[in-house]
Amino acid sequence: MKSPFLQLLVRWLVLALGVMLATRIVPGIKCEDGASLVSVVLLLSFFNAILKPLLVLFTLPFILVTMGLGVLVINALLFLLVGRIVDGFHVAGFWSACGGALVVSFTNLMVSIFTRGAKVQPRPPAQRKSKGDDVIDI
Repeated sequence: MKSPFLQLLVRWLVLALGVMLATRIVPGIKCEDGASLVSVVLLLSFFNAILKPLLVLFTLPFILVTMGLGVLVINALLFLLVGRIVDGFHVAGFWSACGGALVVSFTNLMVSIFTRGAKVQPRPPAQRKSKGDDVIDI
């Protein structure tokens, strides 16, 4: 999958799957229709691309002290913000947003694990066959 546009579409589909699962699993999160889902996916993608790096940068000491749990708080706050902005998508409170952020993150993790191709491990230099050429590998 080399095309950046195709990669973006796959990311949006995975995010949409995560949001749909969050509406089914987490109490307090509801999405009324498909147009709301599309709006949520687009806004979450935009916020993750623009706002999240800034928030992570400004809250880096907090993230380090909490050993990474601060990122979950940032994801939950972005999820809650999208719930406040998009009509037809309701997030009841912070803990519902936290659960939704966990479901979306777990969905992204699982899909990336299953879609990642098997990596070919290079053989150690001792097991490589020499081609007889004078190339020095550094």
